[in-house]
Amino acid sequence: MRLLLAFVLALFAAVAQSADRAHDEHSAAEPATVRISAMALDLRVDFAARTLAGEVVHTLAWADPAAAGPAELVLDTRDLAIERVQARKGDGRWQRVEFSLAERDPIFGSTLRIALPSRMDAVRIRYRTSPEASGLQWMTPAMTAGGKQPLLFSQSQAIHARSWVPLQDTPGVRFTYTARIRTAAGLMALMSADNDPAARADGDYRFTMAQPIPSYLLAIAVGDFRFKAISERAGVWAEAPVLDRAAAEFSDTEKMIAATETLYGPYRWERYDLLILPASFPFGGMENPRLSFITPTVITGDKSLVSLIAHELAHSWSGNLVTNASWKDMWLNEGFTSYVENRIVEAVYGREQADMEDVVSQGGLRAELASLPPAQQVLALPPSPGRDPDEALTDVAYIKGQWFLSFLEGRFGREAFDPFLRKWFDEHAFKSVTTDDFLAFLRRELIAKNPGKLTEAELAAWIAGPGLPETAVAATSPRLAAVDAAREDWLKRRVAVAELDTSKWITQEWVHFLEGLPEDIAAERLLELDGAFRFTGTTNGEIAQRWYPITVRAGYFEARPALAQFLRKVGRRKLILPSYVALAETPDGLAFATQVLQQASAGYHPITRGAVQAVLDAAAK
Repeated sequence: MRLLLAFVLALFAAVAQSADRAHDEHSAAEPATVRISAMALDLRVDFAARTLAGEVVHTLAWADPAAAGPAELVLDTRDLAIERVQARKGDGRWQRVEFSLAERDPIFGSTLRIALPSRMDAVRIRYRTSPEASGLQWMTPAMTAGGKQPLLFSQSQAIHARSWVPLQDTPGVRFTYTARIRTAAGLMALMSADNDPAARADGDYRFTMAQPIPSYLLAIAVGDFRFKAISERAGVWAEAPVLDRAAAEFSDTEKMIAATETLYGPYRWERYDLLILPASFPFGGMENPRLSFITPTVITGDKSLVSLIAHELAHSWSGNLVTNASWKDMWLNEGFTSYVENRIVEAVYGREQADMEDVVSQGGLRAELASLPPAQQVLALPPSPGRDPDEALTDVAYIKGQWFLSFLEGRFGREAFDPFLRKWFDEHAFKSVTTDDFLAFLRRELIAKNPGKLTEAELAAWIAGPGLPETAVAATSPRLAAVDAAREDWLKRRVAVAELDTSKWITQEWVHFLEGLPEDIAAERLLELDGAFRFTGTTNGEIAQRWYPITVRAGYFEARPALAQFLRKVGRRKLILPSYVALAETPDGLAFATQVLQQASAGYHPITRGAVQAVLDAAAK
């Protein structure tokens, strides 16, 4: 134990003494020399060619603007065709400048180096995207809910913005932006900016984002979108067949905003709207400021999955407002957001539901920790040059980060911790921060003012130690304990499946019930459950995510047709990857999964397609 403690403290010291945790090894940009401070986009959307084409003007802020002699601007790109680069001083004339694109790196793309005669004030780049841009998904009308118009949406996190704009693709650089987007009349363009709920679909749109944002929050969507208001500052954009159901499901959004403002200060982004995308969207949600992108898989009719909205809203404080400076400190975005999400759920839906969601998420973290190497189990991740930051997207950043903040809340009490967290957001608003920054703030604002409540060893175990520290107190839920008892009674055949009292269960209880089934459960027992509860063919993605892998491993082949339909329809990585993993464990399953992927691939986002293919490729070796 002493050796382990010494090791953890040494790791903690290494984090604290790191020269610059703000350095982003996933970007070639050189923000210490020059930063983009503002961006002006002018792009045409071409669905036939599946490209965006036009120009971007970057306003530059130099660390030493008076320095004499030539200068260089280094930007990140991936699969962009750069046609021309110009630069200018002040309001002077644009002059053509030389540029070069480095050889393409399979993860990071091609570095764009622009040679400038001096420290110019702005550069203008004419370019077009590739039809295979990793940050864009182009959908034919048949892939949409309406079935009549094509649809486009972006996914820029973590380093996919560089696939549709040449820029400094790092969360350590923030910029404001304006944009003009032109597309076919009848299609509505939306961005992570000041979308007008009353806009006419005339094909020519202008946007302004006045608050500085990092590149991963740059977002665009074009489609047959309609709007429905929830409150004066919140509403839903969606295709017509989805709009009313989405607005009803997410009708508590204004209550969530008000609850968060009570806890952590004013909402600083003016509007908060939701864009409901097709089921191919690779994530549950994306916190694009003013316009969160949302999967339709959380529309269940009973609001049991609206904690996703609470999560994306929470990012308006933790992530969008105060941002991790590099992806090795992702927990500063996702752990804080998961904590705030749970507080929103508690405020709007009650402590009972918040506790259930805590139990479920902590169980998921424990399961994931069992398969992660120790180096990936820490909150403050070590630098990972050459590695895709998407690979760091685990429950460690989300749930271990949340658990750490819950631990702090328990040690110091909400009467001290809530004002502390609000002050963190206030003092670091519109800034990019590191774990070092948070630790310094924690020691100054909480530990020093409450001596004797937290030791450096305890802090080190959370930040730099693998797994869960001894101080981690697990969440509990009487309702989920009752689910455990019901499951045990059925498994031991003390009660028949028809005798289980599930009439008031919500999604979290069903998820917990399924997650507790034994790994070697027989197919005939699944047949009993399916006959009573109709899991096969469920429209609830959280249940499907758990049910289908169980059926695969138990040899419950009756579920195969519905599983194939689910995998063809849904592209959200979290929901479908467990089934692909289970299928890939046997030759028969691998062949089935390969066939399904061939059928579904055209409708998957590139991020999802790549993740599924990696699972199947690894199994085929």
